[in-house]
Amino acid sequence: MKLATAEEMRLIDRETIQQYGIPAVVLMERAGLAVAGQVKAQYLPGKLVVLCGPGNNGGDGLVAARNLHAVGYRVTVCMVVHRENLSDECSAQLRIAESFGVPVFFAADLDSADLHGSVIIDAMFGTGFSKPITGALAALVHLVNDVGEPIISVDIPSGVSSDTGEILGAAIRATHTVTFGLPKRGHVLHPGADYTGYLSVADIGFPPALMRDRRIAVELVTAERASLLVPVRPAHAYKNMLGHVLVVAGSTGKTGAALMTAKACLKAGAGLVTIGVPETLLDIFMSRATEEMILPLPDTGAGTLAALAADEILRLSPGRFDVLAIGPGLGSSDDLHAIMRELISRSSVPMVIDADGLNALAGQRGVLQTAKAPLVLTPHPAELRRLDPDMPADMSRIDSAMKFASSHGVCLVAKGAPTITAKPDGQAFVNTAGNAGMATAGTGDVLTGIIAGLLAQKMEPASAAILGVYLHGLAGDIAVADCGQHSLIATDLISKLPNAFLALRKNDASVS
Repeated sequence: MKLATAEEMRLIDRETIQQYGIPAVVLMERAGLAVAGQVKAQYLPGKLVVLCGPGNNGGDGLVAARNLHAVGYRVTVCMVVHRENLSDECSAQLRIAESFGVPVFFAADLDSADLHGSVIIDAMFGTGFSKPITGALAALVHLVNDVGEPIISVDIPSGVSSDTGEILGAAIRATHTVTFGLPKRGHVLHPGADYTGYLSVADIGFPPALMRDRRIAVELVTAERASLLVPVRPAHAYKNMLGHVLVVAGSTGKTGAALMTAKACLKAGAGLVTIGVPETLLDIFMSRATEEMILPLPDTGAGTLAALAADEILRLSPGRFDVLAIGPGLGSSDDLHAIMRELISRSSVPMVIDADGLNALAGQRGVLQTAKAPLVLTPHPAELRRLDPDMPADMSRIDSAMKFASSHGVCLVAKGAPTITAKPDGQAFVNTAGNAGMATAGTGDVLTGIIAGLLAQKMEPASAAILGVYLHGLAGDIAVADCGQHSLIATDLISKLPNAFLALRKNDASVS
């Protein structure tokens, strides 16, 4: 499912009206009916307050109010602006509502007594709203939020930027949001995601071709979408067919990062995994590895990789290794800077770069353009800022990920809530799985291993990243059901990866 901006939805709306001949009033009627349908599905007829603004959002709310009034809800409409400030469409819907006998008043001085015991419909400001809510309207927003009654927002909670998720002065904190055609970026980007509540996407008759338009470059990754990416394992498969990953990771005091990356790689389906480690740490890894093989690499003598390690890695790939995963727990050194430059410019096998591997590229991101093989970078926000300190601070997470990926020709996995995967061709994918319990040490190392393990199975890099991110989040969601968010640790994700694969397989069966 595509994820739209306000401008993209305006274009869809305009083309639906002008090219397909569906009148605007029909779209408004369908939108209001969709909102009314959600109210009827969740709440028995009772007291209902509908807050309406001056534009199409207010018009949608008036349609909902009229339809709910007709089936027995005790509806009161509060117009938050004066009649003369309404758009033509909203004014027409107001006249219809009044002709049906819907009680309407014009005031921004509601008090809590007016709202207590009500279901509240927020139809004040929609996706096109972009200026801060202040003064009396801000006071009204706070009153609505504080009264503690269920709130259904129309299209997007009033005061949430539909493009960035930022709060424009003050915003309604909805229990449930009913949006139309496509979800908007502000529904899934924080803090807007926290204000959206449960999100329903209603079909109000936009043409399917417009919903799939490639000009909308961002997609929401759901279970249905992820299930279609899971690689099919042939009946005659053997370990070498499923790929061999070299995990270059670990240093003194950080051996766990390498082991978690390698274990996740195997759990993601790679046929073989070797951990390349500083040779002075060989005994530590040999005593802890089971299914993984260990490759000692040139060492500085301090338990970190020496620059000569790059030559050894390049000598063995691609003849022995199909994928390189590098970075977790490697520490920081001039040698690592040299290793990264050499591997990126000379390696002929795909690479997944994380953590200290990314930090070693700070100040030398131009080396990314020298890559001979696909690169998947997995930075968290601070690592991305170090990689590209020139990125505008006010650019949204989606736009910054897309800009970096296209500028540098890489697949970028911008970790966070939500995680965003951006392709070099300008497309981006926003993940829907995962939870706050995953904000703990080592979960990024696990993600690196999952993506590398999927790459080893001959997946296209962006598909491996998109599926890997979703599996990672889904494993976290499954794990949190057992242990709660506070006690979740990274190895819980590894143990729940099989459950995540099984859940996606069931989902695929249900939609096929």
